[in-house]
Amino acid sequence: MVVEKSGNLLGEGKRFAVVVGRFNEIVTKNLLGGAIDCLTRHGVNNDDIDVYWVPGSFELPQVARKASKSNVSAVICLGALIRGDTYHFDILANQVVRDLSSLAAQSDVPVTFGVITADNQEQAFERAGSKAGNRGWTAALSALELADLWGKI
Repeated sequence: MVVEKSGNLLGEGKRFAVVVGRFNEIVTKNLLGGAIDCLTRHGVNNDDIDVYWVPGSFELPQVARKASKSNVSAVICLGALIRGDTYHFDILANQVVRDLSSLAAQSDVPVTFGVITADNQEQAFERAGSKAGNRGWTAALSALELADLWGKI
């Protein structure tokens, strides 16, 4: 007989670390607001949400790795990378995705990805609470589901 397991969106009694890039803060503040709103609406106590501000998206993996070793149910990573006139955006975006993916695969707790990569500020704002929803909210929702599923494995 096949046994299927899935996570529920239950936050009560769980603790979360949210690591946020300060670069493009006008966008990342909205991502953080969405993540906190999602967590608290699903039963997470405000005292059980630790927010760690880092200089930019490049620093997310470093602090997320350290936070994943603390007493948390999941780590939520939030950042905003907006394309400029140079190749820097591509290098940075690829490295951040690579490092966070590696951390997620090796971590003992779920690590979720809420880093926006956009061609311009308008696209970034659309993904941070405007037309296209809030990627901070969806990263937090994934963290809730995975944290619950983790406990069933």
